[in-house]
Amino acid sequence: MSADRPTMPPVRLPSDAELARDALSSPLFVRAAKLARWAGEGTPVGAGGELFAGQLTTATELLGLTDDEDGPAYTAEAWQHALDTGLVEFAESPEEETETAGEADEDRPSGIATAGEELATLTSGSPADILEIWLGGLENVLADAAAPDLGDIVDQISEGGDLDLDALDWNPEEEADFLDGVLGNLYLLTVLDEGGPDQPVPLPALAASMIVPDDMDEPTDDILEEVSDAMMRLDDQFRMLAPTGLIAYQPVDEALIEEVDGEGHIRESVDGLAAAGPEEEDVTRYGMVALTPLGLYAVRSRMLDAGIDAPAVGDLADERADVLLGALPGHPPLAARAETELWLGRRAPLDAARELLAAARGADDDAPHRRLSCQQTLSLVGAEAEPALREVLDDRELGGLARVWLAEHGAADIPEPDETMVFWLTIDTIAAQLAADGDSDELRALVADLVGRDSGFFDSAWRVDHPATAEVLEAMGRLHPDKKVAKEARKAAFKARSRS
Repeated sequence: MSADRPTMPPVRLPSDAELARDALSSPLFVRAAKLARWAGEGTPVGAGGELFAGQLTTATELLGLTDDEDGPAYTAEAWQHALDTGLVEFAESPEEETETAGEADEDRPSGIATAGEELATLTSGSPADILEIWLGGLENVLADAAAPDLGDIVDQISEGGDLDLDALDWNPEEEADFLDGVLGNLYLLTVLDEGGPDQPVPLPALAASMIVPDDMDEPTDDILEEVSDAMMRLDDQFRMLAPTGLIAYQPVDEALIEEVDGEGHIRESVDGLAAAGPEEEDVTRYGMVALTPLGLYAVRSRMLDAGIDAPAVGDLADERADVLLGALPGHPPLAARAETELWLGRRAPLDAARELLAAARGADDDAPHRRLSCQQTLSLVGAEAEPALREVLDDRELGGLARVWLAEHGAADIPEPDETMVFWLTIDTIAAQLAADGDSDELRALVADLVGRDSGFFDSAWRVDHPATAEVLEAMGRLHPDKKVAKEARKAAFKARSRS
C-alpha cells in the first residue's frame, strides 16, 4: 500500500442482508418504491418525467402526506428519487402524440412513466443489488444537498440575469468537499467508538471541527460566525439526507433561528457549544446527528471509490497471524476484539495459538507491539491452547507471556522464570506500550511502580539483551517524577548503549 494513501480505522458493519433491509425501510426509498408501483404500466407525465398538479395531489394522498404542509414537496422528491434510481422509467412520447388542441403546455403530457426494471430487484434481487440501487439514489441526494438554494437561483434569474455562481457565493466542488469532509468526520468518530446512534454528535461540535483551526485556543468572532453559518447549511443538508437512511438527525430548534437579511442565523451565540456538555447547555437544541449503520456502509463505499483505505472488521479473518498482529494496534478496542474473534473463529484453538506465537517472534522495531497484540489475542483462546504455551516456556521472547497466559487460565506446575526472563519481559512490555501510546499516564504509573518495588532495577535492567533496552531506559528517565531516579535511568540507558 502506498505510504501516502489515507487510511481509516476499521469499521464494524452489519451483514449485507441487514443493510439491505435498512435500505428498503428508509423513508425516501419506501416512498419511491410505492410511487413506482403506483406508476404501473403507464402514467402520462410532463417533460423530464415530472408529475402534473393533479397527479401530485393523488400521489401525496397515496403516501399519506396530505396533512403535512410539506407533503407535496416530499412526494415530488420521492418521485424524482424513483426516477433517479430506476424504480420508475420515463420515455418521451412522439411529438405528434403530445400536441393536443386546447391543452396548456404545462398540462400537456410529454411522455409516459412506467414501473422500472429495478423495482423487481427490490423483491427478487440480492442484498448487494438492493444496496447498489440505494447507493445510486443517495449520490443524487448528496448532489442536491450540496446545490445552492433553489429560491436564490429563481430570484437571480427573475431579476433578468444569467445564472451567476459567483453571485450565489457557491462553489460546487468546495460545497461537495465540505459535505464529504463532514461525513468523513462523522465516520471517524463512529469507528473510534466516539459517535453513533447511541452517541450522536452535537451539530456545533461537528461544524467547529470543519471550521476552527486545531491550534486556535479561543475562536474569534469571525470564526464563530463561520461556525454558525456552517450549522445552518448543515441543518438544511441533514434534513434532506435523513430520509435516505444515511443519518439519524435531530434538527436545530426553530426557536433558535432568526432571519437576518432574508437568511437564517442561529439566534444565540455558539461560543463554547462545541465542548459544552448537557449539564452546561442544552446542546441538543442546536442539532444532533449520527451516521446509521447504513450510513457507515455508504460513506465507506464512497471512501473506497476515492482511493482511501477504509478497512472493515472481518477483512483479516483469512490472513496470516503476522498480518493480524501487525494490524491490530491500529484498531479501536471494540473493533480489535471483534476482528480477533472472527480470526480465531476460523481456526482450532491449538493451531491458532501456535500460529500466533510463531508470528510474535522477532527483534525488529515492531516486535514488542506484535507480542503485546499476541498476548491480548491469546487471552481469548480457551484452555485447549495450553500445549502451545508450554512449548515456548523456555523461549526468551515468548516464555514470559506464556507464563502469564498459563497463570490467567489456572494452569498448574508453571515453572518460575529466571531473573533474565523477567527483566527481558519488562523491557519488552514497556517498549510495546511506548509504541502504542507514547508517554502515557498509564506508562508513567507503571514505571513508578516498577522502580518502587525494586531499588536495584536499573543495575540489572541495562544489562538486558533486548534491542529496545536503551530506548526504554531513556523513556523511564523522562517519565519518572523523582529527579534522582530519572538520572539513574539516563545513566543506565548510557551504559546499555555503550554495551551494544
